[in-house]
Amino acid sequence: MSEVRTLGIDYGEKRVGLALSDPLGLTAQPLALIERENDGQVIEALDALVREHEVGRIVVGLPLSLSGGDSARTRRTRLFIRRLKGRLRLPVETWDERLSTAEADRTLREMAVPPGRRRAQRDVISAQLILQGFVDRRRTESARRP
Repeated sequence: MSEVRTLGIDYGEKRVGLALSDPLGLTAQPLALIERENDGQVIEALDALVREHEVGRIVVGLPLSLSGGDSARTRRTRLFIRRLKGRLRLPVETWDERLSTAEADRTLREMAVPPGRRRAQRDVISAQLILQGFVDRRRTESARRP
């Protein structure tokens, strides 16, 4: 089974959490946190990480409203995705990230991470959850194919 590494992104106004799949596309591991100044700075950092880790695909968490529609944050994320596609020239897919932050908070509490350290790790864990959901779906879909 030949796969490319996938980079998972939890895009936020202040921080951008990142996760990376293993070379077989089975698991997602936390990678890094980018303190966001502007989209250009984030995309520059992502460009370097994509080259360093030989990433072939990107998945960005899409913050849909609870009803499934677009919000102001969703539209902002879609703009970032357009800029990212234009610069990196890689396939960029989206993943419904509703409730990923709440799940990341629950995971960090279960791991007994002190409240003061949770904020710094929340976005990376969210990126990992987004990416793991994505790779799980791809694996399920490929198992169904004859």
